[in-house]
Amino acid sequence: MRRILFVSNGHGESTIAERIAREVSATAGGRLGLDHLALVGEPGSGALAPVGPRKNMPSGGLVAMGNVAALTRDIGAGLLGLASAQARFLRREGARYDGVVSVGDVYALALAGLTRRPVIFVGTAKSVRVAAYGPFERVLLRRASRVFVRDAATAAHLRSHGVAADAPGNTIVELGDDAPPPPPEFAGRDAIAVLPGSRTTAYADAVRLAAVIRALGERAGPTRGLLSLAPGLEAERFARALSDDGWSCGDISAGDDVAFRARAGSAEIAGWRGPFGTLLRSTHLVLGLAGTANEQAAAAGLPVVALDVGDDWYRMRQRRLLGAAMTLIPQRPGPAAAALAGLLGDASRLESMREAGRERMGPPGGSRAIAAAIVEFADAE
Repeated sequence: MRRILFVSNGHGESTIAERIAREVSATAGGRLGLDHLALVGEPGSGALAPVGPRKNMPSGGLVAMGNVAALTRDIGAGLLGLASAQARFLRREGARYDGVVSVGDVYALALAGLTRRPVIFVGTAKSVRVAAYGPFERVLLRRASRVFVRDAATAAHLRSHGVAADAPGNTIVELGDDAPPPPPEFAGRDAIAVLPGSRTTAYADAVRLAAVIRALGERAGPTRGLLSLAPGLEAERFARALSDDGWSCGDISAGDDVAFRARAGSAEIAGWRGPFGTLLRSTHLVLGLAGTANEQAAAAGLPVVALDVGDDWYRMRQRRLLGAAMTLIPQRPGPAAAALAGLLGDASRLESMREAGRERMGPPGGSRAIAAAIVEFADAE
């Protein structure tokens, strides 16, 4: 059996790798073995078999674009040793694979090249709307057998610099397309999605976001939030953090999509650990400090609202990427709730944000097109 190794460089990138791998499995009909080296965090479960050394880092992979503080924390947590172990694994095990699919940025591409096997690159980290691939990055991209990027403008820019790039569709658009419908209690989409992200900062960020929901309840009456509990994070720790901030939390429900319920005044928050696509289908607006999850929400036509925490390089990057689909509100709960209430009362602006999200994130179809290229590539080897 031919084997393909996926190498991903981030939590969202792992999810994207899984989505593409499901299409590969459906297209190849079991002819390919699919493995996954997650350079950051824990891999998902499903179409890909996890291999190689891995360890959670404090930044969750956000060390690009001069983020020195995040890089310093990761180095203190053992990043250099982990990177060295992963490089050794790729050099040693590369001969086992017929090809490699690198999902993320050029760091993932560079490490994938250590296998000395042909590499297909799926670029998720960059767009000309934020920052174009630079000269050194383009040198690495030219070494890949195929290059797929997230939007047509980025592909055109790369082609003008001698990189044969394609943009068949944004895989993020398709991440929740097989999610089941909302449970009856959320079918009315009257809840706000609360997205603290998938990194270790999510517990503290959940408290900050929940404080806005509580303030909105005090201002506007009964308010419901669906708090996304990312895989790998602990429902008990979220509930404990909310309790410490004055929320009344019920018991943790084992095995249920709703792990717990928290109440404070006129506000209620349900801790959701079910399919993320179902959460998006259950809500009408996002209050989020996430990465890929915010982008997935915009692709689904949900207005995205984030807290303005000042010098946040990643949020500024995401705002440029999502354009009018995303807005920033003050981080203090009272002013944030006032801004959020004003937005919720502006039907015209909400609709323009929905349209902008769908336009910015682009059409579906990327997963299937990339999977077809992977299968064609493997069959030709």
